[in-house]
Amino acid sequence: MPGGIFDRLFGRGQNEVRHEQFLVPPVPTSDDLLAALDRVEAMVTAGAVPAAVASRVRRVDAVVRDTIPRLSSLGPGSAQAYSVMATATDYLPEAVGGYLRLPRQFADSRPVDRGKSSLLVLVDQLDLLAATMDKVFDAVCRDDAAALVAHGRFLAAKFGTGSTGGVLDVGPASSAAVAAQPSSPPVDQVVPASSSVDEDTGDLQRLQPPAGRDPS
Repeated sequence: MPGGIFDRLFGRGQNEVRHEQFLVPPVPTSDDLLAALDRVEAMVTAGAVPAAVASRVRRVDAVVRDTIPRLSSLGPGSAQAYSVMATATDYLPEAVGGYLRLPRQFADSRPVDRGKSSLLVLVDQLDLLAATMDKVFDAVCRDDAAALVAHGRFLAAKFGTGSTGGVLDVGPASSAAVAAQPSSPPVDQVVPASSSVDEDTGDLQRLQPPAGRDPS
């Protein structure tokens, strides 16, 4: 349009164009990734693809779904996190969609790459995605496992065998209190049942028979 030509000639609207060129799409959320996986799953249902393709798609789908809740632990700018997001939103749907856009007979029988049909090319791509996602998932889980092992070693060092961390520390005050407790009297000082104690003197007195009776 003429208006557009004059705008370009006189520099009008250039700021708006530059601004649009530097717009960055928002980072997909977990819900966005799960929705993308749901769309791919719908593409392979009802026999739309051979069983060899459907099983591989479901394998990739399962690993990605298990990894999505752990993406936050990978940190911002992580190449592994980007691989997971790209697999869910781009790599996986594009691979399956490219196959589905071809006629089935052509895709399954005509060689297109080094003697391989489109079907075999798709199988190789899905195997590569599955192996990559397995490595990412293992890396994420190893971080959590390493933290668990480190915590276990800390507990073993503090409370395990050969450590004083798990034993209550008896200080000097407690030791003195234990020493001040009265001990049991020796056996030879135990009062016999047949004797009585003089309340005034504390001396032991032998029991006397009643008066007027023969002691024999």
